[in-house]
Amino acid sequence: MTDLSTTYLGLKLRNPVIAASSGLTLNIDDLIALDKSGIGAIVLKSIFEEEIRRELEKDQFQMNKDSFIYPETMDFYDDFNAVDDSLTKYLRTIREAKEKTSVPIIASINCVTAEKWPYYAGVLQDAGADALELNVFALPTNFNLTAQETEQLYFDIIEQVKKEVTIPISLKISFYSSNLGSLIKRLTESGISGLVLFNRFYNPDIDPDALKITSSHVFSTPAEISLPLRWIAIMSGRVQCDLAASTGIHDGISVVKQLLAGARAVEIASVLYRKGIPYVAEMLKDMEQWMNLKGFSSVDDFRGKVNQASVKDPAAFERVQFMKYFAGKE
Repeated sequence: MTDLSTTYLGLKLRNPVIAASSGLTLNIDDLIALDKSGIGAIVLKSIFEEEIRRELEKDQFQMNKDSFIYPETMDFYDDFNAVDDSLTKYLRTIREAKEKTSVPIIASINCVTAEKWPYYAGVLQDAGADALELNVFALPTNFNLTAQETEQLYFDIIEQVKKEVTIPISLKISFYSSNLGSLIKRLTESGISGLVLFNRFYNPDIDPDALKITSSHVFSTPAEISLPLRWIAIMSGRVQCDLAASTGIHDGISVVKQLLAGARAVEIASVLYRKGIPYVAEMLKDMEQWMNLKGFSSVDDFRGKVNQASVKDPAAFERVQFMKYFAGKE
């Protein structure tokens, strides 16, 4: 018998496959379906910092939004009437999910500053969330900030949220950094319980006929596994918290790859949209078949076996086999 169980953020998971924050992790019926499919844990759809701040600043909203780092998003919520009760609904979802599912429920906040909203993390904890994932939206597009100032945002958010909660905190970050390895290492030493590599921004496209900006490539592709796989493999064994992989994981063997690289868990979303929630069971079946074939009885038996520290040619992760593919060298 194969044992797929693992721990992540100090939580016991029946397997390392986690439903990432998405439109499929807000509706209670979908949460129940995910539980029945065999999912290991669920990250609820993110509530946005702007939503929290809007509720806090109703009377002073117009006066304060000009000082906000992304004031255009405040304009969006100005026009989005349905947001008024979103905070109450989110708390209700946490409570109902805890009552009707059997897996850890991880609340999620998409944030861009450490100002005014962190108290709400404590409210999510009180509602019953088992952990909190902070999805930090930090694009290096503010040319008035240095790289150090941009990256300090992560640490400021962690510091403020830790004052409000005792449940485990994970941080989901992007790969935008002038010194990514160093940043990852320092973040894992900040007191968080987990780090998710990486969040995936919606990419803009241009409609040349309508002369307007549109969204593009909303779902990830299997090819996108390469970047998180590389960095999980490089950082695994060098950090002081759990690492989770995200983006490009579309089947059970992709999960196996990330575990071999050293991840404690993986987060999936696009594959749930493309193949449906029940496909989780197929992913788990593929993992079990691979483990049986290789003679592994538990996830711990093979986690990290092919990370940078364990392979004969660690430069393959750093150079990405540049010589092999571009200079004809094996």
